Amino acid sequence: MDLSARAARPATVEHRHMPFHGVELRAAPNGSGGDRLTFTGYACVTEQGYEMQDWLGPFTEVVRQGAFTKTLAENADVPFLVNHGGLTLARTKSGTLRLAEDDTGLHTEADLDPASPHVQALRSAMERGDVDEMSFGFWVTRQQWSPDYDQRDILEVNLNKGDVSVVNYGANPHTAGAQLNARDLAGQLERLAADERRQVYERLAVEFTEQQPAADLDLYRRRARVFAL
Repeated sequence: MDLSARAARPATVEHRHMPFHGVELRAAPNGSGGDRLTFTGYACVTEQGYEMQDWLGPFTEVVRQGAFTKTLAENADVPFLVNHGGLTLARTKSGTLRLAEDDTGLHTEADLDPASPHVQALRSAMERGDVDEMSFGFWVTRQQWSPDYDQRDILEVNLNKGDVSVVNYGANPHTAGAQLNARDLAGQLERLAADERRQVYERLAVEFTEQQPAADLDLYRRRARVFAL
């Protein structure tokens, strides 16, 4: 299979998950009888390879130092979220979220409102250990693949209208991949030659033969056969 199809720069938002790194949630008096709650941690660790998976199989990915320099200099508008959605708990535009790139990666510092029920829920989940990962949503603006297309170096990203999130997914950076919906997959398959699409179909057919009942497999094959034509 020709892996050079990976060279096309993705046009959709990507997400990466990683276990908590340097994360702290601390409360301090706000001077008016209440508390000020501050979250700190790393949404991304640079210069560390992790395993990814796409429609062509596994590969290694590394976010390189400097990948955030341009987007941060352009004052990207980035919210602090839970699971990439819901109410914004902090934001760079308002100054309640501060992002910086250092030798470790993308450092995140967010001022949270302890009176917010969403923040209270997040605080409880973190203290219980129910959530223990961070993630960030981004667009790749510059990348480089190894000659054999087995390693992808992300050289530059755009965080504007992306996000940094605390997440409760069970994934880790060695198995987590960009979310690929059906439309994305169809678009990627259309870029492959007919024989390459057939190879993808045959690999999927073997997997589903081992996992699915015969009736479901037959329906899958009828729907998937278009990719092999």
